[in-house]
Amino acid sequence: MDKRWSLQSMTALVTGGASGIGYAIVDELASFGARIHVCDISETLLTKSLSEWEKKGFQVSGTVCDVSSRPEREKLMQTISSLFDGKLNILVNNVGVLRGKLTTEYVEEDFSFHMSINLEAAFHFSQLSHPLLKASGNGSIVFVSSVGGIVSLGGASIYSLTKGALNQLAKNLACEWAKDGIRANAVAPNAITTPMCQSYLEDVRFKDALLSRIPLGRLGEPNEVASLVVFLCLPAASYITGQTICVDGGFTVNGFSYQQQA
Repeated sequence: MDKRWSLQSMTALVTGGASGIGYAIVDELASFGARIHVCDISETLLTKSLSEWEKKGFQVSGTVCDVSSRPEREKLMQTISSLFDGKLNILVNNVGVLRGKLTTEYVEEDFSFHMSINLEAAFHFSQLSHPLLKASGNGSIVFVSSVGGIVSLGGASIYSLTKGALNQLAKNLACEWAKDGIRANAVAPNAITTPMCQSYLEDVRFKDALLSRIPLGRLGEPNEVASLVVFLCLPAASYITGQTICVDGGFTVNGFSYQQQA
């Protein structure tokens, strides 16, 4: 295989990787030959997923971790450093939470909940990973953001501001750490068929309104996000950094459309 399209001998950490988009990312990374460590807050999901990856012959290990806890983040990175001999090629800051409410309905705990998991954890993991990514000589950080960080979703303002911050963080790190051989990008999915989105998609009016704004006319699948995340980690993407790329079926570019009936 052309080395530009291979992750053989490369190492990766994927946060929140035991289900949904994270699971698909691990699957895709492993299929390109990477060795991966996964963290997840659910021991049940993690055990189940690790068993599935083992059956596929993938090189995946895992740790139960609450990413909102600073000590647990630090402990996880010590594990990573030990496991991968002080080097890391890929950090995928995937873990995220969403509480969809109108801005006037949010309470103080909602703010700290989103900020600690969606933003603070990603920032801190990036800091902690820096020496390992630099030591690898070929580091790549991918933030799993959201279209909510680019356009208004008509709700979920706290969630959206954390995702907008991730997009900006990718730009900053891309410039600041380029000299260290580290690239940073963000991937911004639309609604994807995952457990996190399921409760919102059960609202038929919400789902219909959303689909009406998507040119491709359907929701996205987890593997459609994973394929872009993995591409950005490949040597083939070595000149791409500081970008936020949408995986959204055209949602964010769909302006007002008026078609007169015949």
